[in-house]
Amino acid sequence: MTPTPLSLEHLIRPATTNSNKSPVLFMLHGYGSNEEDLFSFASELPKELFIISVRAPFDLEPYGYAWYAINFDAQQGKWSDDQQAIESRDKIIVFIKEACKAYNLDDENVTLLGFSQGTILSYAVALSYPEKIKNVIALSGYINEGILIAEFKNKDHSTLDFYCSHGQVDAVIPVEWAQRAPEFLENLGISHKYEEFPVGHGVAPQNFYSFKEWLDKKLDF
Repeated sequence: MTPTPLSLEHLIRPATTNSNKSPVLFMLHGYGSNEEDLFSFASELPKELFIISVRAPFDLEPYGYAWYAINFDAQQGKWSDDQQAIESRDKIIVFIKEACKAYNLDDENVTLLGFSQGTILSYAVALSYPEKIKNVIALSGYINEGILIAEFKNKDHSTLDFYCSHGQVDAVIPVEWAQRAPEFLENLGISHKYEEFPVGHGVAPQNFYSFKEWLDKKLDF
């Protein structure tokens, strides 16, 4: 571990190769979970990758963490705290810079892997700061335009690549929300792949193997 504390709690799996400045994959978990959740994928992902699974900054009661609050009330129903989401978006960008420096990683070969709320933040980070990110694996989430930087459309998104997937019977995030992503990405000139699987709010085995195959082809070792 680095002797200097970084701004977000995290787990790491170092790359097993001896090359300098390893490519890095940051994992962003879903609402109410923690950094151990997606980290279970780490042992099955390319050994050339340095993997960092990040804990969201906001505590939930009685346990778990969130990138932003999701509230329920009679008048508004279910709604998200976009201001907290924007804070998390910017915390992630700072953390990426810190981690790449601390662990001597390739800051030009950064991949994000998110699930649910972590995917919403992955979209926000990559679309707001495309110069910082190379690949995004967006599982069971959607694009929330309200948490993108105001000038995101003026950025060059041509170097980004997205893998997006969703469960066809997801009862947490409607599949229709996810289905808007391909057109949105297309309009920004972003290369992408979109898939659906006959599951709910989760990652089916065939989904895992599909995004792993996609990632293997996209990484530049």
